[in-house]
Amino acid sequence: MSLFKARDWWSTVLGEKEEFDQGCLCLADVDNTGNGQDKVIVGSFMGYLRIFNPHPVKTGDGAQAEDLLLEVHLRDPILQVEVGKFVSGTEMLHLAVLHSRKLCVYSVSGSLGNVEHGTQYQIKLMYEHNLQRTACNMTCGSFGGVKGRDLICIQSMDGMLMVFEQESYAFGRFLPGSLLPGPLAYSSRTDSFITVSSCRQVESYKYQVLAFATDADKRQETEQQKLGSGKRLVVDWTLNIGEQALDICIVSFNQSASSVFVLGERNFFCLKDNGQIRFMKKLDCSPSCFLPYCSVSEGTINTLIGNHNNMLHVYQDVTLKWATQLPHIPVAVRVGCLHDLKGVIVTLSDDGHLQCSYLGTDPSLFQAPKVESRELNYDELDVELKELQKIIKDVNKSQGVWPMTEREDDLKVSAMVSPNFDSVSQSTDVEVGADLVPSVTVKVTLQNRVTLQKIRLSVYVQPPLVLTCDQFTFEFMTPEMTRTVGFSVYLKGSYLPPELEGNAVVSYSRPTGIPRVSQCKFRLPLKLICLPGQPSKTASHKLTIDTNKSTVSLLSLFPGFANQSEDDQVNVMGFRFLGGSRVTLLASKTSQRYRIQSEQFEDLWLITNELIIRLQEYFEKQGIKDFACSFSGSMPLQEYFGLIDHHFELRINGEKLEELLSERAVQFRAIQRRLLTRFKDKTPAPLQHLDTLLDGTYKQVIALADAVEENEDNLFQSFTRLKSATHLVILLIGLWQKLSADQIAILEAAFLPLQQDTQELGWEETVDAAISHLLKTCLSKSSKEQALNLSSQLSIPKDTSRLKKHITLLCDRLAKGGRLCLSTDAAAPQTMIMPGGCATIPESDLEERSVEQDSTELFTSHKHLIVETPMPEVSPFQGVSE
Repeated sequence: MSLFKARDWWSTVLGEKEEFDQGCLCLADVDNTGNGQDKVIVGSFMGYLRIFNPHPVKTGDGAQAEDLLLEVHLRDPILQVEVGKFVSGTEMLHLAVLHSRKLCVYSVSGSLGNVEHGTQYQIKLMYEHNLQRTACNMTCGSFGGVKGRDLICIQSMDGMLMVFEQESYAFGRFLPGSLLPGPLAYSSRTDSFITVSSCRQVESYKYQVLAFATDADKRQETEQQKLGSGKRLVVDWTLNIGEQALDICIVSFNQSASSVFVLGERNFFCLKDNGQIRFMKKLDCSPSCFLPYCSVSEGTINTLIGNHNNMLHVYQDVTLKWATQLPHIPVAVRVGCLHDLKGVIVTLSDDGHLQCSYLGTDPSLFQAPKVESRELNYDELDVELKELQKIIKDVNKSQGVWPMTEREDDLKVSAMVSPNFDSVSQSTDVEVGADLVPSVTVKVTLQNRVTLQKIRLSVYVQPPLVLTCDQFTFEFMTPEMTRTVGFSVYLKGSYLPPELEGNAVVSYSRPTGIPRVSQCKFRLPLKLICLPGQPSKTASHKLTIDTNKSTVSLLSLFPGFANQSEDDQVNVMGFRFLGGSRVTLLASKTSQRYRIQSEQFEDLWLITNELIIRLQEYFEKQGIKDFACSFSGSMPLQEYFGLIDHHFELRINGEKLEELLSERAVQFRAIQRRLLTRFKDKTPAPLQHLDTLLDGTYKQVIALADAVEENEDNLFQSFTRLKSATHLVILLIGLWQKLSADQIAILEAAFLPLQQDTQELGWEETVDAAISHLLKTCLSKSSKEQALNLSSQLSIPKDTSRLKKHITLLCDRLAKGGRLCLSTDAAAPQTMIMPGGCATIPESDLEERSVEQDSTELFTSHKHLIVETPMPEVSPFQGVSE
């Protein structure tokens, strides 16, 4: 025996993400050409019917456009395809397609085209049968010995055989004791149907017995049946094989004998007509499909068996004659005559790899050339080496391998946000409270210098902001071409997004095939999520931002949020978000301070950030370049820790709900199994309230599933609010310690590593690992701390105490002179500059508690400093009427 790869004669991949099974492949002369050439017919669970006529120019070619004769989308999933004489009045072959609730019979025909495109194929529906029960599989043949036509028998999921005599329904019979359907085949020599029941035994039923048995639609005995007009369905013979069957096939030696082949999960069996075992073979690998066919040796049968090791074995009776390697796991195998080539093996995988192959080997025509024996001239080689080294040095001195124009000017991406809202809001059926949600249009323009291919534009905004369209595709763009696309953005939710910045990313390929990516950021207007509101006198959370310039009129900074009485809003202004929360902004008349206050800590972020951005833009227009903001209050860590605890509590609650849901689901399936056993028992036993228990468990499963969904929604909203609060804390740390842009980027990477929070990888453990890394590298006090190793596996912590200690310690080290950097070399001199009172990273619980006590005194002794910070120059509402 030799092991070779199957020789690829022709192959193709069918569709994208389609699924196939053993009944989805058929070979036949379906268009009735009469030349003996088979066509490959494939149906998929996505409802696509394809007919191929492979004729490669040379062996191993892929599918050409003309190989596909027909492709039709039938919408319903295709369970099985068969070809036979299914239409009355003609012996032409027709195509039968089995759907889950329908049987359709089509005629396939081709008509010669008037142009060079060749023959055009089409299918015509001859008739269809709507099934009252969900179908599983079907078989066809000349039931009852009829001549010149084929009948169809369909097996339903509940074990009913439905026989169709071409255009008419004949009868339906329930198989006795059927629980789950098995493979079904028809033996023309014995005129019987053969299947494998859920009792793992092969059963044979005579067609005549099925035809005269009690009608399946009349399960209850009537007076006529008592008088003997109906017969009980009796099995002809049975054979217990002790395993579930994958497929059944009937092969006839001659007119006097035939064999029944059954493929099991570990063995395959060959049975006689009366159910006696002719032979059996134990398989070494788990099989996936098989196909018996007559051998050239008289009295023997060859069998093709595919398995899950990508192998195709050829057996002659029980002897392995050949083994060949396939590029996929076959779920269906057929043998036919294609393009005057007999014995072509056609295999189909579950993901749509269709291959026509043959067995054997190709001779190797390659011969190694003779090696020329010549002496090497080392002087010439030295001269050539020096020339090559000179070329390499010249290239290194130049600007680089890629010209700058190719890097920068391939594609320019720009985005423009409309200054006005859409006249008709695109937020259909979206209301946040009592407010109508507006939408704003954003236009993205692409300008290319060279020819580009496969351009894909993806746009992303922070939820709960949504886009009317977030994906755009352009197949081809010629040089010096401009494309503009537009979409609308609006708020869909009663909470606030953590950022108003959007990102447009374009991926494309240059003519050389090199993939590139360009991106452009755009900023959405504050008025998209915010409305003018009444200022609030009291608030739970307050922040004071110091500047080095005199305060600017709030009407100049926020012209779109002026209320009716403009004089009153020079120093104070109210904002009302669409979710309902309110924020008040105050500007001092005599000092250089701005105060932001709100009832919720995370709501301060958007207004604070917008205030700083607008102040910077205002002074830039005035030509003032030394404008700076600072923060001198205490860090609001306790408010921040409250949001962290709430987010972590929802994560823990989600784990408990999922565990409880899993337990109830196991209990539900166990009760179902017990009930099914009771219902199938020949001697009925009392249910003992199992039905009541099943109903109660079902209600618990539904309630727990609803609770899991509700918790996931709450967790997502909590994560969004946590990101807003994190942005605010990073901003305040940057203003407090006057950090550079690079240091702020390091903080953002440590505190905001995730775009999406999951149970497997959550925010708490990720941020804790990142902050621990900073504390043990650039913010470490000694080399001993730098030598500590971090855990390589992230898992959800028991609580948030360790994370809160590390955040507090991070702020402590920054307050004592520590600076953030990514270079490990730069960490050592920073430790020398840091004061001696800087705390070390705790290595034990006792040391951790002492550090927590010191840090708590530093950051919580002035807990109400921000709330109580006096502004003697202006009262909280100076100029605002009571």
